[in-house]
Amino acid sequence: MMMIMILVFSLSLIIFLSSSKHLLVSLLCLEFLILLLFFFLCYSPENSFLSCFYFLTIGVCEGALGLSTLVSLVRSEGSDLAVLMNV
Repeated sequence: MMMIMILVFSLSLIIFLSSSKHLLVSLLCLEFLILLLFFFLCYSPENSFLSCFYFLTIGVCEGALGLSTLVSLVRSEGSDLAVLMNV
């Protein structure tokens, strides 16, 4: 079970690092990484159950910030392409 989770984690990390064109794909991969890290923390014997929920709360805040960034980008540029951003 742990080998499958490590394989899925590494594959999602590779997809996150290679998908820099669309912001939505990057945000979805980042949320999947946060969810896998949450499962790693929950199944770890040295972490408490409360620390897992602290991590999950921070992950939800990160998702809300990413979604608000995506919405503001789509409203201003008309697309989620990261190439269009004038930085």
